[in-house]
Amino acid sequence: MEINKLCDMVRETSFSIHKYHRNGHLEKIYENALVNRLRKLGLKVEQQHALTVYDEDGSILGEYYADLFIEDCLIVELKACKHTLDEHIAQLLGYLKSARVHDGLLINFGAPKLYVKKYVMG
Repeated sequence: MEINKLCDMVRETSFSIHKYHRNGHLEKIYENALVNRLRKLGLKVEQQHALTVYDEDGSILGEYYADLFIEDCLIVELKACKHTLDEHIAQLLGYLKSARVHDGLLINFGAPKLYVKKYVMG
């Protein structure tokens, strides 16, 4: 699936979840809702998926757990906080770089207005 179409599906589904549940729940509720709805759309969604972290020379340093890993190509980092911080962006960019994944979405359900932003490693 083309990455922009995939991101649009995740964005639209997130908006639908935020419209129904609003803000105020724990992050896990939004994570479960997004997994549920995306799987109903036929997407491969892995929850708390282990991704290998590589050093510059290719050495394996360990792993971290992506909130969601969709269609083996998109990392989704979820938040449920009042404001998205620079640290949240840095976290996603670090995940993308060290796991060698090209595309990621940062989604914050915790504010009255849904926040969704796409990040791409060059």
